[in-house]
Amino acid sequence: MSLVDRFKQTLLHQPDTLAVVQGIERTTYGSLGILSANVAGYLLENEIEREDRVALILANSAHYIAIYYGVWCAGGVTVALNTQAKTSDFLNWLNHSGARWLFIDDNHPELNNLRDREISGIHIIPVGSGDNSRVSLDDSTWHSIVSSDYRLPDVEIQSSSLASIIYTSGTTGKPKGVTLSHGNLESNIDSILEYLKLNTSDSIVNVLPFYYSYGNSIMHIHIAVGAKLVLENNLLYPHKVLDLIESESVTGFSGVPSTFSLILGRVDLTQYSFPSLRYVTQAGGPMPPALVDRLIDAMPEIDLFVMYGQTEATARLTYLPPGDLSNKRGSIGYAIPSVTIRIVNKLGKNVAVGETGEIIARGPNIMQCYWKDPEKTHQVIKNGWLHTGDLAHYDSDGYIYIDGRSSDMIKSGGNRISPKEIEEVIQELEGVQEVAVVGIPNEVLGETIKAYIVPKVKSDLKKMAVQRHCKENLAVYKIPKTVEFITELPKTASGKIQRFALQRSD
Repeated sequence: MSLVDRFKQTLLHQPDTLAVVQGIERTTYGSLGILSANVAGYLLENEIEREDRVALILANSAHYIAIYYGVWCAGGVTVALNTQAKTSDFLNWLNHSGARWLFIDDNHPELNNLRDREISGIHIIPVGSGDNSRVSLDDSTWHSIVSSDYRLPDVEIQSSSLASIIYTSGTTGKPKGVTLSHGNLESNIDSILEYLKLNTSDSIVNVLPFYYSYGNSIMHIHIAVGAKLVLENNLLYPHKVLDLIESESVTGFSGVPSTFSLILGRVDLTQYSFPSLRYVTQAGGPMPPALVDRLIDAMPEIDLFVMYGQTEATARLTYLPPGDLSNKRGSIGYAIPSVTIRIVNKLGKNVAVGETGEIIARGPNIMQCYWKDPEKTHQVIKNGWLHTGDLAHYDSDGYIYIDGRSSDMIKSGGNRISPKEIEEVIQELEGVQEVAVVGIPNEVLGETIKAYIVPKVKSDLKKMAVQRHCKENLAVYKIPKTVEFITELPKTASGKIQRFALQRSD
């Protein structure tokens, strides 16, 4: 069944089950279904056509989920946009996608700017009940949608039909929109559910934005099985997130490496008890083994799933079962069900054990194309294989280990150096909360290595100690020439480190 079919089945069989908790608001699946039906009814009444694009600039909420599934139920395509972007980015994405409707939080700081531009052919619908001074033109639209009485329409959803366009993080200049079909999403969600084994009794505290591929998959896997989503949109105070995990008795939690670095650096986990927490997942970039070790030490009774994927693969490509963490330290595991992974050299031939090559992947979860960009599509999808740009190697058991991204490799004095390897060594130091290593232009060597370190609170870590530790554990040409302590690393809204921003600041 498609995700829309599963959504409808949940509404039919468990309308009173709690779907979303956010602050004091608690939304059942029945209420979620009513709002989705009203959104779909509004769009159909206003002559939405099959695969028309509908954009969302919305923070995580029950409204977000209802609108997302309402668009699908009407046969439309969701275009979820990064809420932290500015008007120029929004206009770029909206024009590129050809969206006809835009649902936007009525208290979003860019709402009035977007209205002032009078975007041709797009209906702007402010959502929610924020500052009413911002809602002057279309304020009646959302209220009329909420107070309508539509039934969920019976629009046929084809597996090959376009479901979503996701603009990847770090997009600059010409937008890069990943197109995902309903079949792509259905396949990937099935694979994730197969190894996480979620059901109606499960629940999660979610801190990841839904417009981001990882957050999007968390939303769908829980809606697909009728589970509960507890939403917390602010990680500024990590203890509040842990309080929610405890008070709501959730069974799962997901994060990117910076999520766990922040929690472990600022909170004493021994002060908490999580009797219901069954598992934790990590994706969104490689997690240093030392950080994995600290997380396991802090939560020894909980299953940790280390995962790897790309937006172009809907979300997930590989996972490492919790039972393999100790004997396959640093691995991202092996391919998820229905996906085939190869590691190839520049000639497209499979590499030998221990040899570094590029990860390529094939399966029903691989995107259709980049929206309106056949040239860029052909650069990454060749003969049905997605070329990820990630460098990795196999061990003798077939487990995969990431060596870095081809675009991140540092070229110094004729050596190609993975920043990930250096970061993992530095992360072993007790006083390190986070670290990023980049190459800095140098006339003689091409690039020299620089490490940016966010120290833990009250840490007295010194530069000499960092370089001494590197000297003891790395080849001489991999030792950072420069070490700089900073208060925070620049990141995307999804938590990925922006290396280019560090290089630009130097």
